[in-house]
Amino acid sequence: MELSARKRRILADMGIPVWRARDGAFPGVRVAAPIAAPVAESPAAPLMTEAESAQAPGAPSETSEPLVPPADVPVEGGVAALDWPELEARVRDCTACAELAAQRTQTVFGVGDRRARWLFVGEAPGAEEDRRGEPFVGRAGQLLDSMLAALGLDRRQDVFIANVLKCRPPNNRDPSPDESRACRGFLDRQIALVQPEVIVALGRIAAQHLLETDQPLGRMRGSLHRYRDVPLVVTYHPAYLLRKPQDKAKAWQDLLRARACLAKTPDE
Repeated sequence: MELSARKRRILADMGIPVWRARDGAFPGVRVAAPIAAPVAESPAAPLMTEAESAQAPGAPSETSEPLVPPADVPVEGGVAALDWPELEARVRDCTACAELAAQRTQTVFGVGDRRARWLFVGEAPGAEEDRRGEPFVGRAGQLLDSMLAALGLDRRQDVFIANVLKCRPPNNRDPSPDESRACRGFLDRQIALVQPEVIVALGRIAAQHLLETDQPLGRMRGSLHRYRDVPLVVTYHPAYLLRKPQDKAKAWQDLLRARACLAKTPDE
C-alpha cells in the first residue's frame, strides 16, 4: 500500500526511513484471519537488537498461545455488566487503592472511539494526564499522535487509548501488582465494550499485565500474542522512544505488524 506524501512527511519527522511496499513483508509472521494486505517492507536492520535476538532467535512468528494464558479474572461489584457511562462513573468514584485515590487530581478513564478497531494500552497516567484527565497528553502523547498519524489514524476517531491504572502512581513509579489487580476489571470491561480487532501494548508494564507474564520486553516484541482471542502486539512505550529515538524504526515495524491483523481496508 503506497503511503501518501503526508504520511511520508510524518515518518520523516519521526526519524523513520520510508521503504516502498512489496509483497512478502514480514516473512514468517502469521496473523489471525482476516489477513490484511502486505505491509511496508522491513528495513535492512534486524527486527530485534543483538541482545534480543540472543533471547529469541529466528524470525518473528505468532505464538501458538499467550506466554501465560490469561485467567478469567473475577470482576467484583458487577463491573462486567456495566455500560460506558456506568463504568466511567465507577472508575471516577473508585477508592480501592487508598494511596492513589488520596493523591490523584482525577481518574483517567480513556479517550477515543469506543467502537474502534485499534486499542492502545499504556501503564498509568503521568502528571499531565492526572491534571487533564486524558491519557497520553504530554510529550509521549505527542509522539504517539505522530505514530497514529503515520498510520492514518486519529486518537479521537479511529482508536481507543487506555491505561492499566486509572490513577497516577506517586512520583510516576511503576504500578504495584495489587494496584494492577484492583484496576484489572475496569480494563477488562473496556476491552469487552470496545471489541477491538487488535490491541497494542505500549511498554513492558502494559504487556506484562495483559499477558500475565514477567518476561522482558525484548522477549515479547517481534511476535503476535493474543489477549482473550484478540491479536496483541507489544511495542515500546512512547516515553522510552523519546529517550531512545534510534528504536523508533522498530516501533514502526510493530505498528505495521498490528495493522496486518486488521481486515483489508482502502488507504485513507
